[in-house]
Amino acid sequence: MAPRTLQIACAGLGRMGKRHAQNLLHRSPRSTLVAAFTPDPIEAEWAETNLVPYGVTIYSDYDALLAHPGLEAVLVSTITTVHAEQSIKAIEAGKHVLCEKPLSTDAAICQSVVNAATLHPDLKVMCGFSRRFDTSYRDAYTKMTAGLIGTPSIIRSQTCDKIDPTGAFVNFAATSGGIFCDCSVHDIDLILWFFGASSKVKSVVASGTVSLHPELKAYGDADNAVGIIEFYGGRVAYLYCSRMMAAGQEDTTEIIGTEGKLVVNGQAQKNLVGIFDASGARRELPAHYYERFEGAFVDEVNEFAEACLDGKELPMGIQGAVEAVKIARALQDSLGSGEKVRFGEDGERV
Repeated sequence: MAPRTLQIACAGLGRMGKRHAQNLLHRSPRSTLVAAFTPDPIEAEWAETNLVPYGVTIYSDYDALLAHPGLEAVLVSTITTVHAEQSIKAIEAGKHVLCEKPLSTDAAICQSVVNAATLHPDLKVMCGFSRRFDTSYRDAYTKMTAGLIGTPSIIRSQTCDKIDPTGAFVNFAATSGGIFCDCSVHDIDLILWFFGASSKVKSVVASGTVSLHPELKAYGDADNAVGIIEFYGGRVAYLYCSRMMAAGQEDTTEIIGTEGKLVVNGQAQKNLVGIFDASGARRELPAHYYERFEGAFVDEVNEFAEACLDGKELPMGIQGAVEAVKIARALQDSLGSGEKVRFGEDGERV
């Protein structure tokens, strides 16, 4: 008898939604993609070709999706502004939920998802911070917790996207929450992971520049920004986020401890091939975020399915998703005001 699989639906078939749907179909042996939701006719047309032949039912109504016979879980990958609403609806309908980051660009709304999950302890609810599933980051975390670098004191982390000549992210800025919420929230989640979930932020300050896309000024956003996060107890984190890397995707993290340091992706490269030609010696970089973390996204859905089916603990708690957005929003506010944002020891902004 074949092992039971998780009957899961994919809500949203944009760029990331398509990737999630394909992973669930072809790379997650313990998941069965039974349904998908999209109100967009172009996405629905893609689904007719790529999903329907595999027995996937396509819905244009989210409530109808939740009523799909035998449905057990929903992967929410729609626009950020409806992540929380759709996650809560799925939880209240008795479904396990894996939601793309962030739950919302508002920490209070993020908390409402956590509150809904708390009322349904039998359900698995997780926010998909994919870097926690990357083998290199996991190896660094294991080495750090084993005491290899002593006590971690400083973290430097960056998310730097390859230049998009179309400037598509400019329109996205209206709903993304800004560059810190969209890009650096991954780094912030890593910082909370490496420093520990009990770490309490003391203050944040940020600065940025608009170098390529002046349209971002209308949203109070930047295409390059830096931020400093101070924690109670003396630890500090430094962030850099960018939309204009010419060579490719550069996502790097450095954990500095009292007895050494760990560097993840310090010499960014697509693979182990070096190019030596008339222009000199060089190496290629990943073209975009998904190319760098493709394997992490696969492991994410597989471990989520395993937790749902076998009753295991999720690899990460949902409350951290609230804290990451709280810090990201404070950084974005500091970027706009030029002022330091302070937090009390109770975790609330002063």
